[in-house]
Amino acid sequence: MTQSPPLVKAFVNYKISIQNRSPRTADQYELDLILFFKYLLAKRNGLPLSGEAFDNIELSSVDIEFIRSITEDEIYDFFLYVSRERENQARARARKLSSIKSFFRYLESNRKLIDKNPAAQIEAPSIKRALPKYLTLEESLRLLDTVENDTQSESKERDYAIVTLFLNCGMRLSELCGINLSDIDSELRSLRVLGKGAKERIIYLNDACRDALKRWLIVRNKLEIKDKNALFISRLGKRISNKTVQWMIYKYLNLAGLGNRHLSVHKLRHTAATLMYQEGGVDVLVLKDILGHEQLNTTQIYTHIGNRQLEDAVRRNPLANKKRATPEPGASAEPGVSDTDGLANTPKDDEA
Repeated sequence: MTQSPPLVKAFVNYKISIQNRSPRTADQYELDLILFFKYLLAKRNGLPLSGEAFDNIELSSVDIEFIRSITEDEIYDFFLYVSRERENQARARARKLSSIKSFFRYLESNRKLIDKNPAAQIEAPSIKRALPKYLTLEESLRLLDTVENDTQSESKERDYAIVTLFLNCGMRLSELCGINLSDIDSELRSLRVLGKGAKERIIYLNDACRDALKRWLIVRNKLEIKDKNALFISRLGKRISNKTVQWMIYKYLNLAGLGNRHLSVHKLRHTAATLMYQEGGVDVLVLKDILGHEQLNTTQIYTHIGNRQLEDAVRRNPLANKKRATPEPGASAEPGVSDTDGLANTPKDDEA
């Protein structure tokens, strides 16, 4: 990997240590900025904008004087490049713009090294928010039954507990893998997870979660464990990894006949949120806290997928039972006359 300029390293450390961003988020900032500076150097020096020569561009010349020379037009050109040449969609471009804006803001406001943020007035691309994919109640039950009935699995109790927590609590993958025994209430009423931005929150457990965890802990206590505090462990006795959980979920989605739905672990989080909102009638403000969302508008996407609520709302309209007193068009007053007779000479779509 290309060595980051010192100012980028300082910015990444600031994000982690001061703003409490996760290392994964900080790494993404760094990768975005490395690509941005490689593009600028290639463009200014007539170098290729792709391939091995581009990948090997050194960033040692990116100092504060270089950064001060960057213009708004060059930033616009960069986004045209990632859109056309690297086929970045709106969401990816928006994230890169966020990284660049944040970096310049850090240099301007925190370090006082530049007088103006050249990216300040650049608008983020409009992102079309697709409705999240999720499992229906029946599909969720099928997935749980598939895990429970897997007679070949040596980790059935663990896997069942994991799927149960995903579907009931809506936690993120990283949150689940990071759970320690010390995070769980002694009576299995609640547990603590570490969410985005290293923010802790309490998740309350229902009967299904308590039962699944009790069964798993009985099995866990009989195993040889290297990571003594990890709730979920691998067959090697270490804390279970994100990849292991992802592989397990894909396996059971396929076994349940749901493998063609392009679902993922994160879609189980969407499923939990959707079921709580649609089937459980959970208020969206409560749902926001359960999911650990910072902004309400992130949670409100689940209010747009409740088809049953939409049907009920229309059905409850006070005019819903108002029907015409006159006969229906098909009930002709003249015997032998069809209501379609008048359409005989109506031009078809391809004739109109």
